[in-house]
This record gives sequence, C-alpha cells and structure tokens, in this order.
Amino acid sequence: PFQTLTAPAPFADERSCQCQAPHEKLTIAQARLGTPADRPVRVYADGIFDLFHSGHARALMQAKTLFPNSYLLVGVCSDDLTHKFKGFTVMNETERYEALRHCRYVDEVIRDAPWTLTPEFLEKHKIDFVAHDDIPYSSAGSDDVYKHIKEAGMFVPTQRTEGISTSDLITRIVRDYDVYARRNLQRGYTAKELNVSFINEKKYRFQNQVDKMKEKVKNVEEKSKEFVYKVEEKSHDLIQKWEEKSREFIGNFLELFGPDGAWKQMFQERSGRMLQAFSPRQSPNSSPTRGRSPSRSPSPPWVFNKASPPSSPKAASASLSSMSEGDEDEK
Repeated sequence: PFQTLTAPAPFADERSCQCQAPHEKLTIAQARLGTPADRPVRVYADGIFDLFHSGHARALMQAKTLFPNSYLLVGVCSDDLTHKFKGFTVMNETERYEALRHCRYVDEVIRDAPWTLTPEFLEKHKIDFVAHDDIPYSSAGSDDVYKHIKEAGMFVPTQRTEGISTSDLITRIVRDYDVYARRNLQRGYTAKELNVSFINEKKYRFQNQVDKMKEKVKNVEEKSKEFVYKVEEKSHDLIQKWEEKSREFIGNFLELFGPDGAWKQMFQERSGRMLQAFSPRQSPNSSPTRGRSPSRSPSPPWVFNKASPPSSPKAASASLSSMSEGDEDEK
C-alpha cells in the first residue's frame, strides 16, 4: 500500500493482478464498512489527463479515499482514441502515462484504456467501482458513456475542481501566444520550431530588445532612487551631527566667553594683579612723613614754568633776576 509513495505506479500490463482473494461482487455499503487487507476495493478512474494539473490530482485523491481500503487503477486513453473522439492533445500518450505514474494516489496505470468500459474489461481487471464526476459525459454517439455503469450500481461520483481544466490552460496559451513565442525565441528556439513566420520572428525579436532596454532603464531608475535615498540619509546624518557639534561649540564658547565665563574671571584676576603691581598700597597713617607740612617743596631755581615760557630775552633776564632776589631773601 505504500509503494506509490516511494516509486512510480506500475503499469497493469507489466504485472499480474495482486488481488488473490476471490473477486466477489461488493456493494457500496459493504465497501464503506471496510474489507480485509488482502481484499482491497478496486476502484477504477479513467481519462485523458492532458496537461496533468491539480484538478486531475484532486479527482484521483477522491477516488482513492472513497473507501477505507481501496486500490486505485487509472486508465489512460491512447493518442489514437483521444484524437478520434475528443481532439488533438498537447502531451502525447507516453508523457501522459508517465504523469499518472508519478501521482501519489495512483496504485496502477492501465495504458491504452478503452473509451467505453465493457464487461470483459471490468472482469479482466477485477474492477469493483468506477469513479468519475457525475456530469453526463456524452461521446462516441452516447449521451453518457457511464450510463450502463450507473445502472449496474458500480458508479461512485467525485467532485470537479472549479477554476482549472485542460481547456482553460490551452485557452491561456492561445490567448498569450505572442508572449510565449517571444519567450521561447529568446530561449533559443527557432522560428521553424515555433511555426512562426519570418515577419513575426523579426517583430518578436525587436519587442524582446525593447523589453530589455526598458528593463535596463528600470534598473537604472531603481539604482538612482536608491542612491538618492542613501545620499538623503547621509545628509540627514551629517546635518544632525553638525547641529550637535554646533550646540557643543556654542556651549563651550559661552562657558569660556560668556558673562560669567572663565575668561572674564581670569581677566579680572589678572587685571587686579596688574593694578596692584602698578599702584602699591599707601603707607599707614602713623608714618613719620605724615607729620610734615602738606605744602609743597619749592621748585628748584632751574626749573622753568612750562605753562608760560619767556616771550623775549629781556623777560628771561628779568625772571632770572627775580629768582636770584628770592634766593637772597630766603637766605
């Protein structure tokens, strides 16, 4: 039961049926109650499985978990049958077989499965129930190819996954054909491989060059924006640091040269010392010089009055004679 988790699911035509117990007819009620380990409920699901996607995987998961003990067989139609009854596929039959083998819910893959299930096919593979969505599937001239399976009580419905299908994926590819063609040309595919005309090839290559140029311009713009942002961050940091340094400088300047700064105190101290040096303190009142008359001592006779110099020689001689007379009186 754990083989599908460690290795690809085997092909039915490469191995014999592993169910050793007699294949007795089971009802849905009996299958849901559980069967012995050596008698798993053999559930069959078929399809084209082109462009295998999550919708396919979810349908197989539902088929695998319908009963407590089940063995899931998946039938894949060949390219001939598919092209005949449904249309052309993107993946060939070998690719579709391999895609199913690597799905974790699949226990066995039946290649070249029939389009309509026959009693002989059901008996050959000992199929108990057929799992498929309940929507009538009209094909090959029938309104519902599972009608006889439903009438036999062997049909178990599953739910479709909305929003995804092979047709939706193909529609996306067709809608965006130019995008995918340009991408594959850029990756090295030739115009012949892509079935692209010469004119379209040149157009796609020119568009690729334009896109490259736009991408370069976009990268340059992003780098320039990043550079400007870094410069703004750096300038903001520089301005912030400058403001901090300027505040610190102003504070230091005010501490040194402000009204109560250290420089003023130092200047006052030095000016006080200089004043003391140039004007020493007066003598005390008890000094003997204080007892003398406050009158000034007479000036020496040879000192002239600077304020009124003699205007003539006669005046000068008169002044000298008066000074001599004064000296005689003083004697």
